[in-house]
Amino acid sequence: MAPVATPCIQTEHKTNNTLILHFNYYAMIETLESPYIHAATAENFASLVLENSNLGPVLVNFWSKKAGPCLRLYPVLDKMIHHYAGRVLLINIDTESDVAIPREYGITSVPTLKLFRNGQVIETWHGYQSEEDLTRVLDIYVARDSDQILPKAIQLYTEGNSTQAYEMITEAIINDPVNPRLPLAMCKLLKHEARYAEAMQLIDSLPDDVRGNPEINQFKDILSFYLDLDPTIELNALLSQIKTSPGDMAARQRIVAYYVTQQRFEDALNELVAIMNTEPGYNDNYAQKAMLKIINILGTEHKLAVTFRPHLRRYAH
Repeated sequence: MAPVATPCIQTEHKTNNTLILHFNYYAMIETLESPYIHAATAENFASLVLENSNLGPVLVNFWSKKAGPCLRLYPVLDKMIHHYAGRVLLINIDTESDVAIPREYGITSVPTLKLFRNGQVIETWHGYQSEEDLTRVLDIYVARDSDQILPKAIQLYTEGNSTQAYEMITEAIINDPVNPRLPLAMCKLLKHEARYAEAMQLIDSLPDDVRGNPEINQFKDILSFYLDLDPTIELNALLSQIKTSPGDMAARQRIVAYYVTQQRFEDALNELVAIMNTEPGYNDNYAQKAMLKIINILGTEHKLAVTFRPHLRRYAH
Protein backbone atom coordinates (compact mmCIF):
# COMPACT_ATOMS: atom_id res chain seq x y z
CA MET A 1 0.00 0.00 0.00
CA ALA A 2 1.11 3.56 -0.64
CA PRO A 3 2.22 5.70 2.31
CA VAL A 4 -0.57 7.78 3.78
CA ALA A 5 -0.32 11.55 3.99
CA THR A 6 -0.22 11.70 7.79
CA PRO A 7 0.73 8.35 9.36
CA CYS A 8 -0.79 7.48 12.70
CA ILE A 9 1.92 7.94 15.30
CA GLN A 10 1.97 5.64 18.29
CA THR A 11 3.66 7.47 21.15
CA GLU A 12 3.17 8.35 24.78
CA HIS A 13 1.68 11.73 25.62
CA LYS A 14 4.14 14.30 26.96
CA THR A 15 3.38 16.92 29.60
CA ASN A 16 5.63 19.55 28.03
CA ASN A 17 4.89 20.40 24.44
CA THR A 18 8.33 21.64 23.46
CA LEU A 19 11.81 20.70 24.48
CA ILE A 20 14.48 23.28 23.68
CA LEU A 21 18.09 22.12 23.73
CA HIS A 22 20.71 24.87 23.53
CA PHE A 23 23.92 23.81 21.83
CA ASN A 24 26.62 26.32 21.02
CA TYR A 25 25.25 28.17 17.97
CA TYR A 26 21.94 26.34 17.61
CA ALA A 27 18.69 26.04 19.49
CA MET A 28 17.57 22.56 18.55
CA ILE A 29 13.79 22.63 18.87
CA GLU A 30 12.01 19.31 18.90
CA THR A 31 8.25 19.37 19.17
CA LEU A 32 7.56 16.14 21.00
CA GLU A 33 3.88 16.12 20.10
CA SER A 34 4.51 16.95 16.46
CA PRO A 35 3.11 14.41 14.00
CA TYR A 36 6.41 14.70 12.13
CA ILE A 37 9.24 14.56 14.71
CA HIS A 38 9.64 12.36 17.79
CA ALA A 39 12.33 11.18 20.18
CA ALA A 40 12.68 7.42 20.52
CA THR A 41 14.11 5.07 23.12
CA ALA A 42 14.47 1.30 23.27
CA GLU A 43 10.99 1.15 24.86
CA ASN A 44 9.09 2.87 22.04
CA PHE A 45 11.38 2.18 19.06
CA ALA A 46 9.20 -0.64 17.72
CA SER A 47 6.02 1.44 17.68
CA LEU A 48 7.56 4.70 16.52
CA VAL A 49 9.88 3.31 13.86
CA LEU A 50 9.12 -0.27 12.85
CA GLU A 51 5.32 -0.10 12.95
CA ASN A 52 5.07 3.36 11.41
CA SER A 53 7.45 2.34 8.63
CA ASN A 54 4.68 0.04 7.39
CA LEU A 55 2.65 3.17 6.68
CA GLY A 56 5.38 5.30 5.14
CA PRO A 57 9.11 6.08 5.26
CA VAL A 58 10.63 6.78 8.68
CA LEU A 59 13.99 8.56 8.95
CA VAL A 60 15.95 7.77 12.12
CA ASN A 61 18.59 10.27 13.20
CA PHE A 62 21.25 8.82 15.50
CA TRP A 63 22.87 11.88 17.08
CA SER A 64 24.84 13.28 20.02
CA LYS A 65 24.78 16.76 21.49
CA LYS A 66 28.59 16.64 21.69
CA ALA A 67 29.06 16.22 17.93
CA GLY A 68 29.23 19.38 15.84
CA PRO A 69 28.07 17.70 12.59
CA CYS A 70 24.90 16.55 14.41
CA LEU A 71 24.13 20.13 15.41
CA ARG A 72 24.71 21.40 11.88
CA LEU A 73 22.58 18.61 10.40
CA TYR A 74 19.53 19.04 12.60
CA PRO A 75 18.24 22.32 11.08
CA VAL A 76 18.48 20.66 7.66
CA LEU A 77 16.42 17.71 8.88
CA ASP A 78 13.87 19.94 10.61
CA LYS A 79 13.29 22.03 7.48
CA MET A 80 13.13 19.00 5.21
CA ILE A 81 10.72 17.01 7.39
CA HIS A 82 8.30 19.92 7.67
CA HIS A 83 8.50 20.37 3.90
CA TYR A 84 7.28 16.78 3.49
CA ALA A 85 4.45 17.56 5.93
CA GLY A 86 3.91 14.07 7.29
CA ARG A 87 4.94 12.01 4.28
CA VAL A 88 8.20 11.22 6.11
CA LEU A 89 8.63 10.92 9.88
CA LEU A 90 11.81 11.94 11.72
CA ILE A 91 12.73 9.92 14.79
CA ASN A 92 15.69 11.15 16.87
CA ILE A 93 17.76 8.77 19.01
CA ASP A 94 20.32 10.24 21.40
CA THR A 95 23.20 7.76 21.31
CA GLU A 96 24.48 8.92 24.70
CA SER A 97 21.27 8.41 26.64
CA ASP A 98 20.10 5.26 24.82
CA VAL A 99 22.78 2.77 23.78
CA ALA A 100 20.71 -0.36 23.08
CA ILE A 101 19.22 0.65 19.71
CA PRO A 102 22.46 2.22 18.38
CA ARG A 103 24.29 -1.00 19.32
CA GLU A 104 21.65 -3.14 17.63
CA TYR A 105 22.00 -1.19 14.38
CA GLY A 106 25.78 -1.01 14.47
CA ILE A 107 26.09 2.74 14.98
CA THR A 108 29.78 3.61 15.36
CA SER A 109 29.71 7.31 14.45
CA VAL A 110 27.28 10.22 14.51
CA PRO A 111 25.38 11.56 12.83
CA THR A 112 24.11 8.41 11.17
CA LEU A 113 20.76 8.43 9.36
CA LYS A 114 18.82 5.28 8.57
CA LEU A 115 15.67 5.22 6.48
CA PHE A 116 13.15 2.51 7.40
CA ARG A 117 10.36 1.11 5.25
CA ASN A 118 8.26 -1.94 6.12
CA GLY A 119 10.35 -2.58 9.21
CA GLN A 120 13.65 -2.68 7.32
CA VAL A 121 16.56 -0.31 6.77
CA ILE A 122 16.56 0.68 3.10
CA GLU A 123 19.07 3.55 3.09
CA THR A 124 21.93 4.67 5.35
CA TRP A 125 23.90 7.94 5.46
CA HIS A 126 26.96 8.71 7.58
CA GLY A 127 28.04 12.23 8.55
CA TYR A 128 26.62 15.58 7.57
CA GLN A 129 24.29 15.52 4.55
CA SER A 130 22.90 18.36 2.46
CA GLU A 131 19.17 18.79 2.05
CA GLU A 132 19.58 18.26 -1.69
CA ASP A 133 21.31 14.90 -1.25
CA LEU A 134 18.72 13.66 1.24
CA THR A 135 15.66 14.77 -0.72
CA ARG A 136 17.03 13.17 -3.88
CA VAL A 137 16.69 9.79 -2.14
CA LEU A 138 13.63 10.49 0.01
CA ASP A 139 11.61 11.62 -3.01
CA ILE A 140 11.75 8.02 -4.22
CA TYR A 141 9.88 6.79 -1.15
CA VAL A 142 7.44 9.57 -0.22
CA ALA A 143 3.86 9.52 -1.39
CA ARG A 144 3.21 11.12 -4.79
CA ASP A 145 -0.04 12.34 -6.33
CA SER A 146 -0.12 9.27 -8.57
CA ASP A 147 -0.26 7.03 -5.48
CA GLN A 148 -3.83 8.16 -4.93
CA ILE A 149 -5.11 5.86 -7.67
CA LEU A 150 -3.81 2.71 -5.98
CA PRO A 151 -6.59 2.30 -3.38
CA LYS A 152 -9.16 2.79 -6.16
CA ALA A 153 -7.43 0.27 -8.41
CA ILE A 154 -7.15 -2.30 -5.63
CA GLN A 155 -10.83 -1.84 -4.77
CA LEU A 156 -11.75 -2.46 -8.41
CA TYR A 157 -9.57 -5.57 -8.40
CA THR A 158 -11.15 -6.97 -5.23
CA GLU A 159 -14.59 -6.35 -6.73
CA GLY A 160 -13.68 -8.50 -9.71
CA ASN A 161 -12.91 -5.68 -12.13
CA SER A 162 -9.31 -6.71 -12.75
CA THR A 163 -9.17 -5.34 -16.30
CA GLN A 164 -10.19 -1.87 -15.12
CA ALA A 165 -7.70 -2.09 -12.26
CA TYR A 166 -4.82 -2.95 -14.57
CA GLU A 167 -5.85 -0.19 -17.00
CA MET A 168 -5.95 2.39 -14.19
CA ILE A 169 -2.48 1.45 -12.94
CA THR A 170 -1.10 1.36 -16.50
CA GLU A 171 -2.37 4.88 -17.19
CA ALA A 172 -0.85 6.09 -13.93
CA ILE A 173 2.52 4.55 -14.89
CA ILE A 174 2.42 6.37 -18.24
CA ASN A 175 1.66 9.68 -16.51
CA ASP A 176 4.21 9.19 -13.71
CA PRO A 177 6.87 6.74 -14.93
CA VAL A 178 9.27 7.46 -12.05
CA ASN A 179 6.93 6.29 -9.28
CA PRO A 180 8.14 2.76 -8.42
CA ARG A 181 5.05 1.92 -6.36
CA LEU A 182 2.83 1.84 -9.46
CA PRO A 183 4.57 -1.04 -11.30
CA LEU A 184 5.17 -2.71 -7.93
CA ALA A 185 1.41 -2.72 -7.29
CA MET A 186 0.77 -4.23 -10.71
CA CYS A 187 3.41 -6.90 -10.09
CA LYS A 188 1.75 -7.81 -6.79
CA LEU A 189 -1.59 -8.25 -8.53
CA LEU A 190 0.05 -10.45 -11.17
CA LYS A 191 1.70 -12.49 -8.43
CA HIS A 192 -1.70 -12.90 -6.75
CA GLU A 193 -2.86 -14.55 -9.98
CA ALA A 194 0.27 -16.74 -10.11
CA ARG A 195 1.40 -14.86 -13.24
CA TYR A 196 4.98 -14.83 -12.01
CA ALA A 197 6.71 -14.71 -15.38
CA GLU A 198 4.64 -11.72 -16.49
CA ALA A 199 5.46 -9.89 -13.26
CA MET A 200 9.16 -10.58 -13.80
CA GLN A 201 8.94 -9.36 -17.40
CA LEU A 202 7.32 -6.14 -16.22
CA ILE A 203 10.13 -5.51 -13.74
CA ASP A 204 12.78 -6.24 -16.38
CA SER A 205 11.14 -3.73 -18.74
CA LEU A 206 11.29 -0.84 -16.25
CA PRO A 207 13.80 2.02 -16.63
CA ASP A 208 17.05 1.44 -14.76
CA ASP A 209 16.38 4.03 -12.04
CA VAL A 210 12.95 2.54 -11.28
CA ARG A 211 14.11 -1.07 -11.54
CA GLY A 212 16.86 -0.23 -9.05
CA ASN A 213 14.35 0.74 -6.36
CA PRO A 214 15.04 -1.43 -3.26
CA GLU A 215 11.40 -2.53 -2.89
CA ILE A 216 11.22 -3.57 -6.53
CA ASN A 217 14.56 -5.37 -6.22
CA GLN A 218 13.24 -7.17 -3.17
CA PHE A 219 10.05 -8.18 -4.95
CA LYS A 220 12.04 -9.41 -7.94
CA ASP A 221 14.02 -11.68 -5.63
CA ILE A 222 10.77 -13.03 -4.17
CA LEU A 223 9.42 -13.73 -7.66
CA SER A 224 12.54 -15.69 -8.58
CA PHE A 225 11.66 -18.30 -5.95
CA TYR A 226 8.07 -18.56 -7.16
CA LEU A 227 9.44 -19.23 -10.64
CA ASP A 228 11.46 -22.13 -9.19
CA LEU A 229 8.32 -23.85 -7.89
CA ASP A 230 7.09 -27.01 -9.57
CA PRO A 231 3.33 -27.23 -8.94
CA THR A 232 3.32 -30.88 -9.99
CA ILE A 233 5.52 -31.94 -7.05
CA GLU A 234 4.53 -31.43 -3.42
CA LEU A 235 7.01 -30.40 -0.75
CA ASN A 236 6.67 -33.69 1.17
CA ALA A 237 7.53 -35.62 -1.97
CA LEU A 238 10.67 -33.53 -2.45
CA LEU A 239 11.70 -34.03 1.18
CA SER A 240 11.31 -37.79 0.78
CA GLN A 241 13.31 -37.62 -2.44
CA ILE A 242 16.38 -36.03 -0.84
CA LYS A 243 16.28 -38.55 2.01
CA THR A 244 16.95 -41.30 -0.50
CA SER A 245 19.06 -39.12 -2.82
CA PRO A 246 20.76 -36.40 -0.71
CA GLY A 247 22.84 -35.36 -3.71
CA ASP A 248 19.77 -34.37 -5.75
CA MET A 249 20.51 -30.64 -5.94
CA ALA A 250 17.57 -29.88 -8.25
CA ALA A 251 15.19 -31.26 -5.61
CA ARG A 252 16.90 -29.19 -2.94
CA GLN A 253 16.53 -26.07 -5.10
CA ARG A 254 12.79 -26.66 -5.35
CA ILE A 255 12.62 -27.23 -1.59
CA VAL A 256 14.26 -23.84 -1.05
CA ALA A 257 11.62 -22.28 -3.31
CA TYR A 258 8.82 -23.89 -1.30
CA TYR A 259 10.32 -22.70 1.98
CA VAL A 260 10.77 -19.11 0.80
CA THR A 261 7.27 -18.86 -0.66
CA GLN A 262 5.94 -20.15 2.67
CA GLN A 263 8.14 -17.61 4.50
CA ARG A 264 10.08 -20.40 6.20
CA PHE A 265 13.29 -18.46 5.69
CA GLU A 266 15.44 -20.21 8.27
CA ASP A 267 14.57 -23.60 6.76
CA ALA A 268 15.43 -22.22 3.32
CA LEU A 269 18.76 -20.87 4.51
CA ASN A 270 19.67 -24.17 6.18
CA GLU A 271 18.87 -25.98 2.94
CA LEU A 272 21.13 -23.58 1.05
CA VAL A 273 23.95 -24.30 3.51
CA ALA A 274 23.43 -28.02 2.82
CA ILE A 275 23.82 -27.34 -0.92
CA MET A 276 26.98 -25.29 -0.30
CA ASN A 277 28.47 -28.08 1.83
CA THR A 278 27.62 -30.77 -0.73
CA GLU A 279 28.16 -29.04 -4.07
CA PRO A 280 29.10 -25.36 -3.62
CA GLY A 281 29.35 -24.64 -7.36
CA TYR A 282 25.97 -26.20 -8.22
CA ASN A 283 24.07 -24.40 -10.98
CA ASP A 284 26.49 -21.47 -11.28
CA ASN A 285 26.73 -20.94 -7.51
CA TYR A 286 22.95 -21.08 -7.08
CA ALA A 287 23.09 -21.46 -3.28
CA GLN A 288 25.22 -18.36 -2.73
CA LYS A 289 23.06 -16.27 -5.07
CA ALA A 290 19.85 -17.54 -3.47
CA MET A 291 21.19 -16.75 0.00
CA LEU A 292 21.95 -13.19 -1.10
CA LYS A 293 18.37 -12.89 -2.35
CA ILE A 294 16.93 -14.09 0.95
CA ILE A 295 19.13 -11.65 2.86
CA ASN A 296 17.83 -8.89 0.58
CA ILE A 297 14.24 -10.00 1.23
CA LEU A 298 14.76 -10.08 5.00
CA GLY A 299 16.95 -6.99 5.21
CA THR A 300 20.68 -6.98 5.81
CA GLU A 301 20.26 -6.32 9.54
CA HIS A 302 17.76 -9.13 10.16
CA LYS A 303 19.01 -11.66 12.72
CA LEU A 304 18.91 -14.48 10.16
CA ALA A 305 20.94 -12.38 7.72
CA VAL A 306 23.56 -11.79 10.41
CA THR A 307 23.63 -15.49 11.34
CA PHE A 308 23.95 -16.89 7.83
CA ARG A 309 26.09 -14.23 6.13
CA PRO A 310 29.37 -15.90 7.25
CA HIS A 311 28.51 -18.84 4.99
CA LEU A 312 28.77 -16.50 2.01
CA ARG A 313 32.24 -15.40 3.03
CA ARG A 314 33.23 -19.04 3.47
CA TYR A 315 32.43 -19.82 -0.16
CA ALA A 316 33.43 -16.46 -1.67
CA HIS A 317 35.53 -16.80 -4.81
